[in-house]
Amino acid sequence: MWVIYVSVILILFYAAVRLRFELTMLQQNSYRPVRYLRWLTGGGLSVTDLVTDLLLLAVVMFSWYGRWASYMVLAVGLICGYKGWKLLARRYKKPLVFTARAWRLYVVSLIIALGVVVCCAVPHWMALGVVVFAPVVLMAAWVVLWPVEWFINRWYIDDARRILRSMPELVVIGVTGSYGKTSTKHALYRILSERFSVVMTPGSFNTTLGVVRTVREHLKPYTQIFIVEMGAKNVGDIAEICALVRPTIGVLTSIGPQHLESFGTMERVQRAKFELIDALPEGGLAVVNDDFELVRERPIGLKNVFRYTSDEAKSADFETQLVGRHNLGNILAASIVARWLGMTDAEIRYGISQLRPVEHRLEVTRRGGLTIIDDAFNSNPAGAAMALEVLGEFTSGRRIVVTPGMIELGARQAELNRELGRQMAVSCDYAVVVGEYNRSAIVAGLREGGFAEDGLFLAKDFAAATAWVRAFVRAGDVVLYENDLPDTFK
Repeated sequence: MWVIYVSVILILFYAAVRLRFELTMLQQNSYRPVRYLRWLTGGGLSVTDLVTDLLLLAVVMFSWYGRWASYMVLAVGLICGYKGWKLLARRYKKPLVFTARAWRLYVVSLIIALGVVVCCAVPHWMALGVVVFAPVVLMAAWVVLWPVEWFINRWYIDDARRILRSMPELVVIGVTGSYGKTSTKHALYRILSERFSVVMTPGSFNTTLGVVRTVREHLKPYTQIFIVEMGAKNVGDIAEICALVRPTIGVLTSIGPQHLESFGTMERVQRAKFELIDALPEGGLAVVNDDFELVRERPIGLKNVFRYTSDEAKSADFETQLVGRHNLGNILAASIVARWLGMTDAEIRYGISQLRPVEHRLEVTRRGGLTIIDDAFNSNPAGAAMALEVLGEFTSGRRIVVTPGMIELGARQAELNRELGRQMAVSCDYAVVVGEYNRSAIVAGLREGGFAEDGLFLAKDFAAATAWVRAFVRAGDVVLYENDLPDTFK
């Protein structure tokens, strides 16, 4: 009988870890079931793991009788224990953050799972069934907790509104765009801090609840300027944030094929990003990047509109430690806002000189004779092209690119990753393609660009790619890490 108990414990351990993994993915999809299920059906559900788990379930179900039944069940338990330990040891670019909401979901999921197991006459069957149907268990917990979460979120939002109403002199600057918004937010923060007391949304707190949390935890009575990064994966997301914070200045950094998987069309991307500009009051300021056609062609019914392009920055008198032509546009947008708010040229120039790269966004470091270009944060077509342009400017040492390609590009996924391969063929000497999700498209693009086959290495995952790079590189080489998000999602 002890064999059954040990097996059940090991299988329950695997079930608990599997529920934790699914919760991680739900959190990274903003706790939105539609996005989570889209990720699940779009490649997030490992067919290999599902088949393996179903086979283990079948073995357990049909090994109830026979002289070797106990040993077969124990073998299944040991396999499940190993799979659970392996999944628990897996590293993520964005690990699970056990917020109060995450704890509630996880505990309720475990209660549902244990309830099913306890009520079953053959517990190890259902313990393994929880593994197979972990997404269903997690969604059941989400449904159970939905009324609770709605009331909690409503209280938080109302409290944030109360705080904002108590600060009528606060200047709110909204920043959005398909890409460039985080770097522009940091440029604004550093430059404006030369004169004002400034708070910005930290990290990737660019959703409504992220903004609410920033308001409640970071705004002080003496704060003069609040910079709000506004992200979106659907039409209406930015409008919801604007209704909360009521920006008077809006910066639109770009419109491009990012998050097409959720938006569907570029017209919907354009409509979503312009929700910030459309929400500005009559006397507000709109600062928009005309480097992008979908920005240039859109009329803006405001008196105060500044349209900029990165080319205009060529004659600007400033020094910066940032690399990449796109940073000129980010700096220019921040400078326009700073001048609008009355800052002097000397203050602006000094703020620009103090700018540092945002972590994982064209961050250049040198280690042991190597130059590392870390552009690993959620790659996009424009950003990847710029990173490769920076890499191509290095004339000494071997140039190496490590990338799994780009994701969330909808129907243009293969096309844009193929173009990425063609750009890599021009800019690098060695290419390390990580994973299988975009492999065929990137490799096809590399070959179209005339890339030498002996310069191509295919890595099954980021760990294998890192091991190859460590064994291969030598002093003087330049390594570009372009995106590591697909290693989590795909």
